[in-house]
Amino acid sequence: MPGDVISRLAPVRLGVGGRQRKEQGFGRVNGHHGEILQGIFPDETGRLHRGLVTLPCNIVSSAAVFRPAAGPLVTVPDDKRKAADAARLALDTLGLHDQGGYLTVESDIPVGLGMGSSTADVVAAIRAVADAHGAALGADEVARLAVRAETASDSIMHGDLAVLFAQREGVVLEHLGPALPTLEVLSVDTSPGSPVDTLKQPAAVYDEWEIQAFRPLRGMLRRAIRTGDATLLGRVATASARISQRHLPKPAFEEINAIAASIGALGIQVAHSGTVVGLLFDPRNPATARRIAEAAARLKAFGLPPAFHFRTAAAEVRHVA
Repeated sequence: MPGDVISRLAPVRLGVGGRQRKEQGFGRVNGHHGEILQGIFPDETGRLHRGLVTLPCNIVSSAAVFRPAAGPLVTVPDDKRKAADAARLALDTLGLHDQGGYLTVESDIPVGLGMGSSTADVVAAIRAVADAHGAALGADEVARLAVRAETASDSIMHGDLAVLFAQREGVVLEHLGPALPTLEVLSVDTSPGSPVDTLKQPAAVYDEWEIQAFRPLRGMLRRAIRTGDATLLGRVATASARISQRHLPKPAFEEINAIAASIGALGIQVAHSGTVVGLLFDPRNPATARRIAEAAARLKAFGLPPAFHFRTAAAEVRHVA
């Protein structure tokens, strides 16, 4: 996991609002594994918004350290431009317009797969700047800054909370529950060696049928979360993945979906702007371990060996042989 750059934090002077400023601040956030649902949804006034429900993945993360200093803002590595922009926005939000510093970012989130690598860097940087100045920025404020830094953002600043999140506005459209039902996820990269620039992916242009379909899917997901119904959640995720296939096609989508159905998976979910697909399983089912092993073997025989699988409620990864 990232974070080896972190050393003991030492407060040295007053920061924002008279709070103690530290020698360095720390920020960290987990990645995700695409989405359970993504589309267009009305808010309470009926206005339509692009929105998504993220599938948390707590086996990968991004960590940042910020050391306040006079002069320019220096970022290591220097290609973390979005993180640098986010750090600058955080400083400005705290009223520190003339301050610079040193931002170091470490991440083990794969880039270009749709697992939140960019947003994680951005959120970690914002948290590190705030921490260095003894300031507490809430998830909603972090989300607004993240969208300003990178145009569209995932909802990972909300942790494991299940929220319907307007990714281009940085606001929560609906709080769905404290967390998704616990899932086992078998991860498959459908385009190995061919990552995509997720931030440059054009927004999907949904037709009227698709927009209308998102309404019952939202209601079904709300019910699945409220009742802990992993089977219903799998149906929602599969339906959303199939709609996404019309806009950002995944290679071998039908074959992966067929394997999932044939071995008794709950369904599949996708990174709607990336390359990963997740086969979903209920960890409470005693047949799950056997089904995951069978799915992994069949995917490997097809030429798409899964990289890993994980359980959403536990920071544990088991690499697939």
